[in-house]
Amino acid sequence: MRVALIGSGGREHALAWKLLQSPRVDHLTCLPGNGGIAEIADCVPVKADDISGLLSYIEDQGFDFVIVGPEQPLALGLVDDLMARGIAVFGPTQAAAQLESSKAFTKDFCTRYNIPTAAYGVFTDLKAAKKFLQSMPAPYVLKADGLAAGKGVVIPETLEDAETELEEFFSGKFGDASAKVVIEEFMRGQEVSFFAISDGHSALPMIGAQDHKRAFDGDEGPNTGGMGAYAPPPVFTDALQTRVMNEIINPTVAGMKEDGHPFTGVLFAGLMITEDGPKLIEYNARFGDPECQVLMRALESDLMEILIAAEAHQLDEVNPLKWTSDAIINVVLATKGYPGAYEKGSIITGLSDADKLEGVKVFHAGTGHDDNGDLIATGGRVLNITARGKSIRAARDLAYKAIDEKINWPEGFCRRDIAHHALK
Repeated sequence: MRVALIGSGGREHALAWKLLQSPRVDHLTCLPGNGGIAEIADCVPVKADDISGLLSYIEDQGFDFVIVGPEQPLALGLVDDLMARGIAVFGPTQAAAQLESSKAFTKDFCTRYNIPTAAYGVFTDLKAAKKFLQSMPAPYVLKADGLAAGKGVVIPETLEDAETELEEFFSGKFGDASAKVVIEEFMRGQEVSFFAISDGHSALPMIGAQDHKRAFDGDEGPNTGGMGAYAPPPVFTDALQTRVMNEIINPTVAGMKEDGHPFTGVLFAGLMITEDGPKLIEYNARFGDPECQVLMRALESDLMEILIAAEAHQLDEVNPLKWTSDAIINVVLATKGYPGAYEKGSIITGLSDADKLEGVKVFHAGTGHDDNGDLIATGGRVLNITARGKSIRAARDLAYKAIDEKINWPEGFCRRDIAHHALK
């Protein structure tokens, strides 16, 4: 099959790497891709949010199958447009992708279908939002309703700070995404990312991972798109996974079908493991980044076969997925200054030496090449150093060995405590 993969991040590099292991994939093109993907697949400089450009190129080249990686083209309706042209595509429709593109949609959906989640209110008016805040105990969870590149959530510790943040939200802190704001009860516990693949009728469970959203060690600093992840998280037992499938994932698949928006794609459930059991924080409608890099290192089944079955609504014919018994860790290397302002264009070396370490695989995110052919940083989150080991500690030590002893990038930084919950 000739396959097109949409996206340019570390998630897409990991997906490309895994897809090319399938005998079903004869040729892979990534739009637009990045410096690492270009080493293993064709890359075409059409941005993931250029819907007309993507449609034109995909139609012209006659791809057999399209896989949509990031959230923005899903929210813009790329899947709908491809389906209307008779092109096989893996990913949810625009209506189904509202599970990610609108937090208010998802909260109301959870209420209708009794899916456990935090108490909440939805507001488009600053005065009403402030009044609701006064009925909530600190700390406060404020979320932009729309897509904000993983950064649209703040957790103020005081009422005064929360009111100031609300004013900034409604003044356009996250653009149109924060024209509507969700205020939630603060839930206590450990966060877990859980993934399942749905064909609109049933769901195939994958595994859980644990992300690290804050920029700095000790879960300090601003929220980011994710500074690292690992699997398996000890807190997420087999019994908890069964509860999540029964209480959250399966009711979601059934509810979306009942509402006339059957969900075909990846259900990424951000969970809080509370004293009362698992509760849904939010849904994403695609693989997580940096969790996808962990999942692709751990998955031993043929990814392409799974996606084909999901698109054909035949997941019930797929065998349970096979996973490594090893631990996997992913440490993100970001440009200094991220998630704030940062410089682009710094040169990175040593990646081939890191890849030679047994158990290590480096996935690129924000990378490219300069006029001299040198690998350079072109974004905030730039590299994903994944490592596989017999234990979480062994995998973590190997990842940091690659970073400290093999990779040379003075302008980069990383968290030094990925997987700290597991290693306590």
